[in-house]
Amino acid sequence: MLNKLKSKPLRYHMPVLVCLAAIVILLLLPTGFEDALNYQEAERCTARVLSVDDSAIIDTGLVRSGEQRCELEILDGAFAGEIAVGINMLNGSLEQDKIFAPGDRAQVVISHDGDTITNITMTDHYRLNWELLLAVGFALLLILFAGWTGVRAIASFALTVLMLWKVLVPLYLKGWNPIWVGLLITLFLTVFIIALVYGFDRRCLSAVSGSFLGILVTCVLGAVFTDLFHIHGAVMSYSESLLYSGYQDLNLTQIFMASIFIGAAGAVLDLSVDITSAVYEVVEKRPDLSWWEATRSGLNVGRAAMGTMTTTLLLAYSGGYVALLMVFMAQGTPLDHILNYKYVAAEIIHTVIGSFGLVTVAPFTSLCAGFFLAKGRRSEVPAEKENRI
Repeated sequence: MLNKLKSKPLRYHMPVLVCLAAIVILLLLPTGFEDALNYQEAERCTARVLSVDDSAIIDTGLVRSGEQRCELEILDGAFAGEIAVGINMLNGSLEQDKIFAPGDRAQVVISHDGDTITNITMTDHYRLNWELLLAVGFALLLILFAGWTGVRAIASFALTVLMLWKVLVPLYLKGWNPIWVGLLITLFLTVFIIALVYGFDRRCLSAVSGSFLGILVTCVLGAVFTDLFHIHGAVMSYSESLLYSGYQDLNLTQIFMASIFIGAAGAVLDLSVDITSAVYEVVEKRPDLSWWEATRSGLNVGRAAMGTMTTTLLLAYSGGYVALLMVFMAQGTPLDHILNYKYVAAEIIHTVIGSFGLVTVAPFTSLCAGFFLAKGRRSEVPAEKENRI
């Protein structure tokens, strides 16, 4: 494997080095919101639930309200080893409320006055250990099946997460234009994710050009139809909570518009890489192929892939709304009413406009691949075949 790596040109390995450098920089980069903590004078740690007291919980049908008192053993932080009572507040929301049982591990916030604990709020179950196990298992499986390509995929995954958390979210909160920020970050990620697959070569240029043209189509159509559908950005979950947190000046509608093409970018990248790889293989086997013949080959591949990719978007977006669809059916809501609801129309925009991006990225990438990969190749019989003749 090492010999195979050494045989690769520098332009193939350079994206990995640049990506790792970008990851290190992003890890060290402050978001500017490190001091924006709701509990400045509190200790955040984990605790084990020793016993629970449910006597103050009020059951009203499916709704539970009141509070659950739990005896806790503090596991880390300044109060590690101490036994104290924590309060788990219930707000009557099955979506947000949680119930603890003896033996559970909880994330808690300890308010204190010097060395004296004044109050313990139980925020949620502790899940980081299982999340870490899941992430490590996924990384190992990826490396096991894909080898060094899997390592590159993990690097692109880490870069994407850090770009969204360390750059996109802070800039949105600071009031930067969501559409321009989203486009620039999407372009940056598109270049590096595809470069990690191909290296900095003509295939990378072809796939990046085709995919970003498709993303631009998604961006323009998303902005137009969000306005035509009269969709306000508050349709996004937790957006009103964001406004009430002191960010009243944010343009939620533009953030919603940006979420349309950002959400579709992954599928667009996937299709663009598939078409580019197919055209590259055809051109390598047939060096005499003209750019138009190479483009037609890419279009044929794109037609076959689009049928499943559009359905992939539909399943990805609608999978989280099964309960909502069940409510509509259980209540006998007419279909025309369902389609007119704002949050349903918002999902239609996500799905259909994202599918527009997929449909357009196929011809865009095919044209770019034919131009960049077949351009300049000789139309006559290759020299090797001439010598044989």
